Amino acid sequence: MLMKESFVAWRRMVCLYLRTLAKWLALSVIIGTVCGAAGAVFHFGIQYAAGCRAAQPWLLYLLPAAGLLTAAIYRVTKTEGKGTNQVLNVVQRGDPLPFSLLPAIFLSTTLTHLCGGSAGREGAALQMGGTIGYHTGRLCRLDPHDLKIATMAGMAAFFSALFGTPLAAAVFSIVVISVGTMYHAALVPCLASALTAYGVSLLMGVTPTRFTVVMPALDTVLMLRVSLLAALCALLSVLFCAVIHLTERYSARWIKNPFLRAAAGGITIILLTLLAGSTDYNGAGMDVIAAAVEQGAAKPAAFLLKLLFTAVTLAAGLKGGEVVPSFFVGATFGCFAGPLLGIDAGFAAAIGLIGVFCGATNCPIASIFLAIELFGDGGLLYFAAACFISYALSGYSGLYSSQTFSSSKLRARPLEAHANDHDVEHLGVLQRK
Repeated sequence: MLMKESFVAWRRMVCLYLRTLAKWLALSVIIGTVCGAAGAVFHFGIQYAAGCRAAQPWLLYLLPAAGLLTAAIYRVTKTEGKGTNQVLNVVQRGDPLPFSLLPAIFLSTTLTHLCGGSAGREGAALQMGGTIGYHTGRLCRLDPHDLKIATMAGMAAFFSALFGTPLAAAVFSIVVISVGTMYHAALVPCLASALTAYGVSLLMGVTPTRFTVVMPALDTVLMLRVSLLAALCALLSVLFCAVIHLTERYSARWIKNPFLRAAAGGITIILLTLLAGSTDYNGAGMDVIAAAVEQGAAKPAAFLLKLLFTAVTLAAGLKGGEVVPSFFVGATFGCFAGPLLGIDAGFAAAIGLIGVFCGATNCPIASIFLAIELFGDGGLLYFAAACFISYALSGYSGLYSSQTFSSSKLRARPLEAHANDHDVEHLGVLQRK
């Protein structure tokens, strides 16, 4: 009798696991396919917009109008104030996510790139992917817990479709929500959706983001130099996040009307472009990143100018993302600072790119995977050291204010705080009393 009961319990357990696996594989393929196709269309749209701007430089002077149109789009779709933080809140608190965010971020990001705003693509990727995953889950009548996993799977899929980095995308979408907490139940859905989206984007002609870098042999002295560069990248990531958030906060305080703020921001970017005498800091700047990493060539002040351009663009309400600008800032800074530390400029640019990204997102493991997929595994230990040091020294700053910290960076103890909170460690002590 006992053997029969054990067999029945074992059979139920096997059936439960098989049903759950089949459910998530099927949903992940659906989410990955939709996100892969949408991501490819978005990629080509951004590429076409950037090409038009390069061929027609006068489009820069339409940036204030693009800002006004963006503000109007968000007002009409009732998505004002919604962005990547709202996608994170879906997973953290179960907040609803309007479907209208999908066309709003698609159109507004394309406008930003068409007219020369300084922004990336991944913010749009996380928002569109999260929206697709969330609403696919609702159509399938998932419960609130599974709906969170579907949202993360969508984030992973769209990120993977744009950058061609499925492993980094899967891990990033899981760990970026709460630092110190990993939603292990989302591992299979996120990886399956990321791989599906990656395959769909390849079929549609999207070229994965890859860089050719000569990796040096493992050397103690070089490791020390890389560690110092990583520490500088951590400080730069803190500066990057602070400037982005403070510029956005004070611009909203000084110019309360979103239409006036958008127009003023567009005019400011035009003036900054004329003063800089270069369009290197408009758009995503992937060509500048490639030059820094593969050729070791970048202007000394490029990282500061890109930071300024990006802060003004996002504070104006123009849409895009912060991750590619963080790539730009990190790569150009590494290209400048590396030779001063005795590191090859191209290799230092790669370290800088990953170091600033890691410090700004607080995702060291995802950053290591990203480094492998972008640059290969030849410099794995150098990249790992850079990520760990940058993560440890960047404090509790972050690109996304809704990102939470469930554990301390300094002690083996739990913590409940949001990114960019002041005196987080003291707050954690008070919470435990």
